[in-house]
Amino acid sequence: MIQTHTDIFFDRRSVKEYDPEFKLAQEQLSELIRQANQAPSAWNLQHWKYLVIHSDGAKEKLLPLAFYQQQIMDSSATVIILADREGHKQAEPIFSQDVAEGRMTEEIKELLTKQVDSAYAKPEYRFESGVLNASLAAMQLMNAATLAGLGTCPIGGFKRTELIKQFNIEERYLPLMLITIGKTLKEPRETSRLTVEETATFL
Repeated sequence: MIQTHTDIFFDRRSVKEYDPEFKLAQEQLSELIRQANQAPSAWNLQHWKYLVIHSDGAKEKLLPLAFYQQQIMDSSATVIILADREGHKQAEPIFSQDVAEGRMTEEIKELLTKQVDSAYAKPEYRFESGVLNASLAAMQLMNAATLAGLGTCPIGGFKRTELIKQFNIEERYLPLMLITIGKTLKEPRETSRLTVEETATFL
């Protein structure tokens, strides 16, 4: 039975101060990522990868690339969200698995593959699709962490070019954002939000 957990949408705020003594095990982080992987994506190509900065050594390596933000060191982990600009390369293995497991016919596979190839012939689409779909996984990861009672913070301020070099990130992947995850030490301040009337137009 699907239950609703609407509180997470109102409880989640960006945490800046984490308990440095609190540690998440790799198994716990893996479960959060498993949940994040359920995010929707165009053609189910799952245009994301995660680089999980968990060890002290990796944190120290990331720290200067994130402008020495202390939360990099104090959080249990920082997840680097990587947007896949070559998501079309996932089509064959994903669609083939769906065919093998009876979720898709060969005819549908052929049709979808043609659609994917046509879309990815446009260079601008590769970028746009990677960013859009990886962003869905990023938000899903934060919601999963919030539901588990953890704090998170998305970070867009980092030295992207240096990060790619330091962590040997393949050219197909674009570091989109950093997400710190851990136990909240200090509750973040509440923020104002625009109303439905200010943000939505009903036609």
